[in-house]
Amino acid sequence: MMGEATRGVDALQAKNKSVRPLIEARGLRYAYAAGGLDVIRDVSLDVPRGQLSALIGANGSGKSTLVRLLGGLVKPQHGEITFDGARLQTINARARATRIAYLPQTTSSVFPFTVREMVLMGRTPYTARFRFEQPHDLEVAHSALQAVDALHLIERSVMELSGGERQLVALARALAQEPECLLLDEPSAALDLKHRAGLVRHLRRLCDERGMTALVVTHDLLLLDPAFDYLFAMRDGTVAASGAPVHVLTDDVLASVYGDANIRARRLGGRTVVWSEL
Repeated sequence: MMGEATRGVDALQAKNKSVRPLIEARGLRYAYAAGGLDVIRDVSLDVPRGQLSALIGANGSGKSTLVRLLGGLVKPQHGEITFDGARLQTINARARATRIAYLPQTTSSVFPFTVREMVLMGRTPYTARFRFEQPHDLEVAHSALQAVDALHLIERSVMELSGGERQLVALARALAQEPECLLLDEPSAALDLKHRAGLVRHLRRLCDERGMTALVVTHDLLLLDPAFDYLFAMRDGTVAASGAPVHVLTDDVLASVYGDANIRARRLGGRTVVWSEL
């Protein structure tokens, strides 16, 4: 079983070496205040193009900050990030929003927008000021909702939706930006197992069918293998390990990253199962 998994991983990695990563980061350092403690420390990584990747690690390890850096929402004090070969900071905010969609941990609204109105907000980078949405914008919004199996919600108020439905609508709004890359910060944190699995299926399909690149910050280790292509494991502001799930989800790596020698990972039925011994 392990031999088959490893051969599959090796074949995938050999294929990826011929494709330039969509996002490349080199020597990133970031602190919340000048002269303060670095929360991101000398991070270098490549986000594989057209693949579903995840950032894992303990609370406070720097995952959310790193994904915000990669999306251009904050600037590193040191280091450089390139997106599709161009320096990220040379891409203006409007152009960046047509190429990178960022989904934060919380997406609640205090206004009773309809789902249609909420998803159309994803078209903002394409519209001129004070201009109403065009027929094409409505088509894109419909397509985005269809992509996450949520078109039936289009007339509903977002205030009436369940947590799982709101996350699907938030994902549809991100898709309405027609991005090349999705950056998602713990999108499944408030979801039950059914909706977490459904969200991962949607992301997997988007990568496979649209060639989209997705990087997901997550604490959910149960759904990583075989759904995800690549993992980055963070510890204390650094990337401690990276690679295919079969190489990162190991006893040694997980014990180092989470500081818990009781975490176990085993191959079972073609996937890696992770648990903690009490």
